[in-house]
Amino acid sequence: MIKIVSQIITIALYTIALIPFISCTNGTASSEISEPHHKFELNIPTQGNSWVIDNPSQNSIVITENGIEQWNNSSSVIATFFKTTTTGKMQIGIRAKSITGPSKLKVKYNNKEVLVEVASNTLKDVYVATFDVVSVGYQKIELHGVEKSGACFAEITDLLVGGEVCRQKIYWVKDDFYWGRRGPSVHLNYEIPQNSGNIKWFYNEVSIPKGEDVLGSYFMANGFNEGYFGIQVNSDTERRVLFSVWSPYTTDDPGSIPDDYKIKLLKKGSGVHSGEFGNEGSGGQSYLVYNWKPGVNYRFLLKVEPAGGNTTDYTAYFFDPQKSQWELIASFRRPYTNTYLKSPYSFLENFMTETGQFARKGNYTNQWVCNTNSVWFEMVRARFTADATARKESRMDYSGGIENGVFYLKNCGFFSETTPLDIYFNRTATGMSPDIDFSKLP
Repeated sequence: MIKIVSQIITIALYTIALIPFISCTNGTASSEISEPHHKFELNIPTQGNSWVIDNPSQNSIVITENGIEQWNNSSSVIATFFKTTTTGKMQIGIRAKSITGPSKLKVKYNNKEVLVEVASNTLKDVYVATFDVVSVGYQKIELHGVEKSGACFAEITDLLVGGEVCRQKIYWVKDDFYWGRRGPSVHLNYEIPQNSGNIKWFYNEVSIPKGEDVLGSYFMANGFNEGYFGIQVNSDTERRVLFSVWSPYTTDDPGSIPDDYKIKLLKKGSGVHSGEFGNEGSGGQSYLVYNWKPGVNYRFLLKVEPAGGNTTDYTAYFFDPQKSQWELIASFRRPYTNTYLKSPYSFLENFMTETGQFARKGNYTNQWVCNTNSVWFEMVRARFTADATARKESRMDYSGGIENGVFYLKNCGFFSETTPLDIYFNRTATGMSPDIDFSKLP
């Protein structure tokens, strides 16, 4: 009998030992040890799903191919994003180590905060807390550095997720982290009216709402089979009007293009820079450094015309509202090409991995094409599409459609609404064709 009682007491003490120490002060919980009975079902790599949200310039330093490293600034808040499709209990942990001694982190989800210690100098799964997810969509888990023994707070390779929310689909970036960090690109593919003949001119207007002109954005207005034309936010102090034409020679290295396949610059406007580009195809590029502003409507005009000898000329004009006149950006000749305008479209992309956590939006309106007989046709119908990052469901923060009678595109920022791909939208026709005297263009 004494032996049985002793065994019961031993089991009870062992059970108590498994319960983590949690203290609460002003609604803040502190968890000091892992809970071995928690099972995490998802490992979300910080390499492709975490950002330093308060200082984008730190992203390339703190977020590496190994995940979170070199995190030494207590003011740097790191957030990891993923999208849930159901509500319920959500268990959160981190796979982490601290090679210079114990560190304390604060993990924040919505209005709840938990202190957790990382003490191991090898990677360990550390339980943080169980939270209640009350609405579906993108979830944000924040990491704050509280105390560190050495130079860095911790190295974290994965955010760990378990619980009821894992019973339904969860979206996060699983591979192709460069593209996942840039975020999904979205497009409007305009429908040319039937019986419009050979299209020589493409006209479009773009305006960027205030606050949506995020660093790294390319609001492409006049796209075509062989290139694109639009406005960019290149740095905190520089913005551009960019016009590029791809070479028919397929390569990402412009230096490898044979001479007879190279794009030839015919002319360019005052102050316009010209050269070659690579990495996403190669060809001829031109840009004008121009301080365009949000809330202003900008006009774009593109001319596409066969030039003989199996070549085609592409000429881009930008209407400067400050000067109230059309400005030439550049004119390029493309070899091994004989075409008028095909496949007019617009897109919105983020070309900087450091700013994939910020949403951006552009309004696109009053699209027209003009044929070789100088007859204008209004394009009021567009198909909404997206790139591989969206189609493989790595990132679901994209949308497009009609607002206030005009087309719009929006991406990045981990907003929760998603527009179905490959659907069509029809804007309200204006019936007012562009008033342009082609003979007076520069």
